[in-house]
Amino acid sequence: MTLRIGTSGWQYRDWRGVLYPDGCPQRLWLEHYATNFATVENNNAFYRLPARETFAAWRERTPDDFVLAVKASRFLTHMLRLRDPAEPVARLLRHAEGLGGRLGPILLQLPGTLRADPGLLDTCLRCFPAGIRVAVEPRHESWWSPRIHAVLEQNRAALCWADAGSRPVTPRWRTTDWGYLRLHRGRARPAPRYGTRALRGWAERLTRTWPDDADVFVYFNNDPGGAAIRDAVAFAGIATAIGATVTRTPGGIHPGTAR
Repeated sequence: MTLRIGTSGWQYRDWRGVLYPDGCPQRLWLEHYATNFATVENNNAFYRLPARETFAAWRERTPDDFVLAVKASRFLTHMLRLRDPAEPVARLLRHAEGLGGRLGPILLQLPGTLRADPGLLDTCLRCFPAGIRVAVEPRHESWWSPRIHAVLEQNRAALCWADAGSRPVTPRWRTTDWGYLRLHRGRARPAPRYGTRALRGWAERLTRTWPDDADVFVYFNNDPGGAAIRDAVAFAGIATAIGATVTRTPGGIHPGTAR
C-alpha cells in the first residue's frame, strides 16, 4: 500500500514560517509545496471552478509525480444536490483535463442535509468516465446502508473515510481498489492537532484494510496554524514505522508533541 499524504489546499497565510520560508513569495507557494508533498486536495474548485488554463498552469508548475485531487463544485453537490449531474460533471472534467496526468481523484462532498438517495448517486457516478477515480463523502447518517454500499461498489467509487474530533464519522467500507481519507480536526492541543494515538489508529486501520498494491490518499484538512503540515509529517513517520510506504513529506519540520 502506498499512502499518498497531503493537505486540503496549500494557500494558507499562517503556513508562512511553518512550510513556507518567510522570503518565499506567495506566487511560488505551489512549487514549494510540491517539492515537499506529492499530492494536494484542491478545494478551490468547490467554491469556484478554475479555468482549464489554471489547471494547466498548475500542471506545468508541479513535478511529474505530483497528483491533485479535485473537490467537485458545490453547484453540483450543494445547489443541485446531485440532480441533473451530466452538465456540471462534464464541465468539471473539461476544465480539470488541463491537469493531464496530474489529475487525481474527484471528491464529491455532500451536504449534511442531503439524505441518502441511491438513484441520484448512481446517476451522478455514471456521468464519470471509467478512468476517473471518484470519492464520495456523505454527511448524513442515512447514507450508511447496504444499498449505498452497492452503488459505490458497482461504480468503483470510494467511500471517503472521514475523521472529525479524532474519531471516525463514516463507516470504514472498502468499495473499490483504492482509498481516500480526510482528517478534519483533531482533539489534541494545540487545536486542531491530532495526537499520536489517533494518528496511529488511522495508520493501522489503513494498513489492515488495503493490500500492498493499493493507493490510499490521505488529506489533512485541519489547516489553522499549520496543524495539517505537522500532523502530515507525524502521520508519515508513524505509518513508515509500521511498514507502510508513504510519499514525501517535508523534511526539517518537527511535528512537535500534540497532547
